[in-house]
Amino acid sequence: MRPSISEHLLVPPLTPSTRILFIARHAPLEPDFAARGFEGDGGYPGYYARVFRTLRDLGYRIRTTSEPLALLAGKGETDIVFSLYNRMPINNPEVFIPSLCEYLRIPYVGARPNIRALAEDKWLAKLAAKAIGIPVSEGAVYADEAALETPPGFPGPYFVKQRFGAASEGVSAESIQDDWAGAARVAAKLMARGMAVLVEGYAPGLDITVPALGSAGGPLVLGVVRPRSDKAGGIITEDLKRSDPLGYEMFEAGDVEEALRNDVDALWRAAGPMDYFRMDYRFDPETGRRVFLEFNICCHIGRSGSICLAASQHGLSQADVLGHVIEYSLRRQSFG
Repeated sequence: MRPSISEHLLVPPLTPSTRILFIARHAPLEPDFAARGFEGDGGYPGYYARVFRTLRDLGYRIRTTSEPLALLAGKGETDIVFSLYNRMPINNPEVFIPSLCEYLRIPYVGARPNIRALAEDKWLAKLAAKAIGIPVSEGAVYADEAALETPPGFPGPYFVKQRFGAASEGVSAESIQDDWAGAARVAAKLMARGMAVLVEGYAPGLDITVPALGSAGGPLVLGVVRPRSDKAGGIITEDLKRSDPLGYEMFEAGDVEEALRNDVDALWRAAGPMDYFRMDYRFDPETGRRVFLEFNICCHIGRSGSICLAASQHGLSQADVLGHVIEYSLRRQSFG
C-alpha cells in the first residue's frame, strides 16, 4: 500500500522568513495587487493574482514584477524566484529566467534550464521518453514548406501541431487529418504563423494527464485527470485551452494506472528533480493503449487546474500544494 500523499508533504513554518520574487507577464503589482486588465487570451491576470494571494497568505514575504530583468536587482533580496513567465515574446522563453537565476545563483521554482528546454520541445521530449521505455506514437518534424514535399515514413491518420509552444497553441479541429495532403496543408498554415511543426501518428481515444509533485523520496503522483473536450477525437484545442470552459475531471485509469506511475518514476529518474509537473497522454479505454505526448513543468497550478483538482482528492488545498512546492524547491537547491 502506498503512503498517503500528505505524509510526504512539506509545510511552511508558521512565520516563514523566505523572500519570494514572483514574476509573471501580468503579475499583480503594488500598491493594491489587483488582477490587471489586458488584451489577450485566457484569464491569466486573475490566475496570477490568486497564486500571489495564496503565497502571501501562507506568510511568505513576496514581491511581484512583470519585468524579468528585475532579477538583476533582486540578488541579495530574494531567497527564491517563482516565475510563471513562460510566454515571453522571444525564442525559447521558458529557459530565460531559470538560466538567469543560475547565473545569479538564486534558487528558483521549476527545474534546471536544460530540462525546461527538453519539456518545451515536444519532439525531443518524445525521443527522450521513447529512450526510457515510455510508449510514444511515431512522429516527424518539419521546419519549412519545402520539407512538406516529403511525407513522414508512417501512414495516416495524422495529428499536426506546433513543435514548441504552450497552451495548445496551433491545435484545432483541423489537426486530425486522414491523409498527407490534408496534413501538409494544415502544417503549412502553422508555418505561416511562424511555427515549427510536429506531425504524429494520430492516437485514438482521449486526452489524460498525470500531475505530480516533487519530493525528496521521488515524485508524488496525485492521480489521473481528464481535460474535458467537446471536439472530435476528444482533443484539446487552442480555443478550449484559452478559455477552459469545460474544465477537468478525475479519471479512473484502471489497470493502466500502475503503468502511468511507472512512467512518472522513469521520467523522474531521467530528468528530475522537478518541483511540480504533468505528463500528458492519449489513452484508448477500449485497448488500454497509452501514448505519451509531452511533459509540462510550468503547468497551471491554479485552483481549477489538474494539479489542484487531483490534490483535492487527497484533502489538499492550493495553499498546501504551493507551500510544499516552495519548501521542497528551497531544500533541493544549494548554490554553496
